[in-house]
Amino acid sequence: MNQLTSRRRWGVLATVAAGLLLITLDNSILYTALPTLTAELGATGSQSLWIINAYPVVMAGLLLGSGTLGDRIGHRRMFLAGLAIFGTASLLAAFAPDPAVLIGARALLAVGAAAMMPATLALVRLTFSIERERNLALAVWGSIAVVGSALGPIVGGLLLTQFWWGSVFLVNVPVVVVAAIATLALTPADSGDPTKHWDLLSSLLAMVGLVGAVLTIKELAHLPQQWGLIAASAATAVVALTLFVRRQRRLADPLLEFSVFRNPAFSAGVAGAATAMFAVAGAQLVITQRFQLVEGFEPIEAGLLVAAVALGTLPTALLGGALLHRVGLLVLVTGGLGLATLGTIGLVLAARADLLPALVVALVVTGAGLGATMSVASAAIVGNVPARRAGMAASVEEVSYEFGSLTAVALLGSLLTLVYSATVRLPAGAPDGAGSSLADALAVADGDAAVIDAAGRAFDSGYLVTLVVIAVVLALGTAVTGRLLRRYTPGTESQAFADNH
Repeated sequence: MNQLTSRRRWGVLATVAAGLLLITLDNSILYTALPTLTAELGATGSQSLWIINAYPVVMAGLLLGSGTLGDRIGHRRMFLAGLAIFGTASLLAAFAPDPAVLIGARALLAVGAAAMMPATLALVRLTFSIERERNLALAVWGSIAVVGSALGPIVGGLLLTQFWWGSVFLVNVPVVVVAAIATLALTPADSGDPTKHWDLLSSLLAMVGLVGAVLTIKELAHLPQQWGLIAASAATAVVALTLFVRRQRRLADPLLEFSVFRNPAFSAGVAGAATAMFAVAGAQLVITQRFQLVEGFEPIEAGLLVAAVALGTLPTALLGGALLHRVGLLVLVTGGLGLATLGTIGLVLAARADLLPALVVALVVTGAGLGATMSVASAAIVGNVPARRAGMAASVEEVSYEFGSLTAVALLGSLLTLVYSATVRLPAGAPDGAGSSLADALAVADGDAAVIDAAGRAFDSGYLVTLVVIAVVLALGTAVTGRLLRRYTPGTESQAFADNH
């Protein structure tokens, strides 16, 4: 291809990367902003959790349907529609007068993100036809996903030092405008395949099933458990997902072709992406909260601390894409998760010893492992389906990303509160509410050092438990992907989907 065409391809990558950056920033930008936002809006603990969770929960539920809809009407059109919705929702969130409106705006943001996110990956898959070039482009895409998550707390912290909390949403608007203009100028027309059937009922079943599953996880970790709600949400998830699977097997043009999971490289990519995002989101959430609430860090300081993950991620992410054709998926996916496991064990040890420099080093090591994994998870997934099903493959990857992220937030956020409530030992006469969470204790302690100290020690117990859980999940991910890829041969990553048919 000539130089102009090459520039246009990389221009398309830069454009969709801007959209992806917005999506991933909004997943983590509230980690540092949440304490300020909660105080100024007067949000309860439950409302605070849903201000974060509404975004990934709704997005995960819509992703499967939006990717396949993009195969039908065109991924360029889906990307532009998503940008428009995302920009509108950002304005609504920035000026939300109360927690309820903000939660609704976050849900609307998720609708825009769900339209955009599979389109970003599908457009890369359709734009780059040369395998090695595509692997590098997908590595850049994967690194943006991690870097965006790492930058979120920093951007949130920087904005809060200069502006009000709504600025963490308002910053999206100019990026949306620039990305939309660049999309119209650079991205080739994509009419999609109007003969493909898009099944609305399947999309709704997937959304209900995933939301039910996440709500079940969240409520199981909540203290005290509401067993009626847990039973209802679990039953809803099982019924909806069972009906979804049965319906896909009957449809001539299903929303999700389960045969693609017979490919071990595809399945390993999905498992690697979900595990990596669980680790990234979980570590960022608990570390930023701990250092703000216990150590008194400013939001920007907490954001810079967890950005150490990105320092490790960028080099291995770019190297992974460049070296995939030589070393293969086993080394990069499984080896990356193994390295991240060691890094997270380092986080646990640093937390126990209360050594900040050791924590930073452990975050860099964790990021290096996750960067290697995420750089090639995309290649493993979209490289194993034909171009006509690029939207479906992109949706599966995005669901794995979002499910990993939102499960981390729902499970670990609730686990922090659960361990705090179970272990806190407040002095006699402590004010009501101090036993619910550290944020509540700080709000009602009125400077009482004994209450604050007891609350901080209980929070640190939960902090340590969540880091151990992240390490265990990474170890399990290492074992699962290692088994899937044990017979993998380098250079076969773009085969397979057709071989299964």
